[in-house]
Amino acid sequence: MTKTSYHELRGGKHFRQRLLLSTLSSTPILIHDIRSEDTWPGLRPHEINLLRLIETISDDCQVKIYETGTKLKYKPGVLTGGKCEHDCGVSRSIGYFLEPLIVLGLFGKKPLSIRLKGISNDSKDPSIDTFRTTTLHILKRFGVPSEGLELKIESRGAPPHGGGEVLLKVPMIHNSLSAVTWEDVGMVKSIRGVTFSTRVSPQFENSMIHSARGIFNLLIPDVHIFSDHKSGAQAGNSPGYGISLVAETTSGCLISADTAVCYARGADKDSFEDSEKKPELMSPDDLGVQAASMLLVEVEQGGVVDSTHQGLLFLLCALCPQDVSKVRVGKLTQYAIETLRHIRDFLGVKFVITPEPATNTVILKCVGCGLKNFSRKHS
Repeated sequence: MTKTSYHELRGGKHFRQRLLLSTLSSTPILIHDIRSEDTWPGLRPHEINLLRLIETISDDCQVKIYETGTKLKYKPGVLTGGKCEHDCGVSRSIGYFLEPLIVLGLFGKKPLSIRLKGISNDSKDPSIDTFRTTTLHILKRFGVPSEGLELKIESRGAPPHGGGEVLLKVPMIHNSLSAVTWEDVGMVKSIRGVTFSTRVSPQFENSMIHSARGIFNLLIPDVHIFSDHKSGAQAGNSPGYGISLVAETTSGCLISADTAVCYARGADKDSFEDSEKKPELMSPDDLGVQAASMLLVEVEQGGVVDSTHQGLLFLLCALCPQDVSKVRVGKLTQYAIETLRHIRDFLGVKFVITPEPATNTVILKCVGCGLKNFSRKHS
């Protein structure tokens, strides 16, 4: 019997990246000292939940969490895809689980159709609206077929009690992704957006739209922001409201920003747990202004994607065939830098990084690892 060789890692940071790349590269990992110095050591509930989700869409995947929770052994299995459902809990939003899921779904035996339950919108993770409008669009750039790629919002759910539900469909790729040369950012030609509200007055959405448009109308004529007020069973279990905005450029880039307001949950609410008085929430008017300002900052960065999508962009480039991919981004985020390091360690792909001081952007080039979908059934 062959002894399994584990790639050893330390610490609890970037857990999601490590798990995703371990699964894609079929590299067993052993993680030591997961928050061993913290007051509450070990894996967090959402991290355990992510492991369970990967078990759901895999066959023969092995997970061993040691008693203290500070040590984990993970051996990837075969990605099966298929039809399933999963409860994401309420410690992180559905957006936390979607990013690894949309990539893993591409390399399954069957197309993935999964119903996810939990928190649909919060201020911590990208909203499901952003995934629907922007993230899925990025996948199409790399040759993922539009047919069978869908994110359907069936109900909204804000923190702390969630109640949201989405249906994600991801087609499997029949061979590999396509390398890209994606440098032309273009000029912003239109702005689209959607507001949401659950268990609050629909008037909140009008206020967000009015304040956001007040900024955009000074800059561009083509602005449309839609509202999505949910009531009854579709409104989840907690009050909340928010806005997701997307700027489309003349070269077809989509730059997004989103934010939401809701009551805190779990560890976030310690500061007022003993008080009967709930904390003051940001007004819808201020939220609209904040979201509009966030989008303008993202546009100013000058990349073909916004800062939250840099890590995904680099990962897709690294998974491409052994051909050159070349992309332009704004200032690299810390998350993107860590993604580049993990791509090097797990896939053996190194990027050539060239700053362009004239535009304050960075050009990244790499030769992909040529990952193919070996899971799918061959006829």
